[in-house]
Amino acid sequence: MSQQSSTENDLFGTVDARTSLAGSNRMEILLFSLGTTEIFGINVFKVREVSTTPIITKAPNMPNGVEGLISLRGNVIPVLSLARILGLESSGSTLGNSMMVTEYSKRTLGFLVEGVDRIVRVEWDRVRAPDNVASSTNSYITAITELPNGSLVSILDVETVLANTFGDAIVGAIAPISGGHEMNVFFVDDSAVARRKIGEVLDKLGVKHKHALNGLEAWNRLDAMASYAKQSGHQLLEEVDVILVDAEMPEMDGYVLTRKIKADVRFNGIPVVMHSSLSSDANRAMGKQVGVDAYVAKFDADVLADTLRPLLMRAHQGQDVAVR
Repeated sequence: MSQQSSTENDLFGTVDARTSLAGSNRMEILLFSLGTTEIFGINVFKVREVSTTPIITKAPNMPNGVEGLISLRGNVIPVLSLARILGLESSGSTLGNSMMVTEYSKRTLGFLVEGVDRIVRVEWDRVRAPDNVASSTNSYITAITELPNGSLVSILDVETVLANTFGDAIVGAIAPISGGHEMNVFFVDDSAVARRKIGEVLDKLGVKHKHALNGLEAWNRLDAMASYAKQSGHQLLEEVDVILVDAEMPEMDGYVLTRKIKADVRFNGIPVVMHSSLSSDANRAMGKQVGVDAYVAKFDADVLADTLRPLLMRAHQGQDVAVR
């Protein structure tokens, strides 16, 4: 892959156009190489800029894969070699010719890559979870998609990169909700790291929860629950008090899932919270556009708990009124 001088302009020149993707079940990914035949991709919204590899200052006691630090417009950020983290570094290999500056989960990181190629738009229904096979990169890949020429693209799970390099976010003391054992949260996230941390927060809140692995699975399960509630004469609110959705998911993204929920009267009264590592104003606007009741950036356990608490209590109180 060759670096294109227009890549950075492409990244920032069409942000307004990209916000129109909300609810279209499409996203744009930046293609890059790690010096192997495999093609990798990352959501454009997570990339602030692309540059040639800068001079990196070595620092002691850095986690594996962290090459050192750079100063970027007054901020000191760590720089990671993706090839080393994914176990793809060969003997004598260099750090890579290009650096992607990423911003997600409230962290700014430099990702060293062999080179960047271009931005492509993909349909989420053509994105699949990777096969459950053992490989050096499998745990760092959240999805696979196919380009028009038949080439496969491995979409990077940046949340796993962050967690495995710097450690999981710590879920501290969270006060349980009074009567939480009667409350139910349905959440969906394609990242195993995110599902584990969300589960920890919900367990500390003392609420029951179920989850799905992608947007399509979530919609199929929610639709089945709503149909059963209607047939049995029950309120769906007796089974679900709050729905928590990720933004980026294979087969159906969180924006389309939210739009479908909000357009279906069977889900009236059930708030939808979007929980995403995409924390920019543009992404918040996309969430608002499809009707989310709250938008929470990953991963801050206290903020997530404080957001869910009043919504759960309000929804459950509404359920009690409906049941009576």
